[in-house]
Amino acid sequence: MAVDLFAGIPVSDYARALTWYEQLLGAPPAFIPNDTEAVWELAEHRYVYVEHRPGHAGHAFHTVFVDDLDARVADIAGRGLNPRDRETYSNGVRKVTYQDPDGNELGFGGAPL
Repeated sequence: MAVDLFAGIPVSDYARALTWYEQLLGAPPAFIPNDTEAVWELAEHRYVYVEHRPGHAGHAFHTVFVDDLDARVADIAGRGLNPRDRETYSNGVRKVTYQDPDGNELGFGGAPL
């Protein structure tokens, strides 16, 4: 059974969100379905999207597990963004969390070193 994932992030300022998420994700949206949404494909059939929904902005929190967390964080830093938090759990799994201008959180997790 095929599964597609669309993880939504409500934002108050669509234009500002487009700029910020392009900076975080390193690319323009994969597609823009309408005037209030932009969609990035993180991996095949796995998407994150921003949607202009001011009344709900700031309440999203998602974590994406990646193969090379250190390279991902370095790439994002090269585009001018730094994580809000860095954590290492008792099992060695690491997580860095970025916070957009509305307060939404997008974290990246990685395997123990």
